[in-house]
Amino acid sequence: MSAPIQTRRPPQATRGGVDIRLPWWAVALPVLAFVALLLLILNPADAHAAAEQPAIAHLLERVEQLTAR
Repeated sequence: MSAPIQTRRPPQATRGGVDIRLPWWAVALPVLAFVALLLLILNPADAHAAAEQPAIAHLLERVEQLTAR
C-alpha cells in the first residue's frame, strides 16, 4: 500500500502572484527607442542627413560640444 506524498509549495506559489520589480531604465529605454524610431518614420529627411555624415565625425563633434561647455 502506498502512502500519499505531501510536497511543499515554494513560498511564491502560495502568495498567488509573481513579484517582479523592474528598474526604471528597463521601462524608459524601450520607450525612448520607440519614440526615436517613430520620429525617424515621421521625418525621414533627418535620417537621410544623418546617414550621409560619418559616425566618427558625428561622435567627435558631440564630444567637442560637451567639452566646450
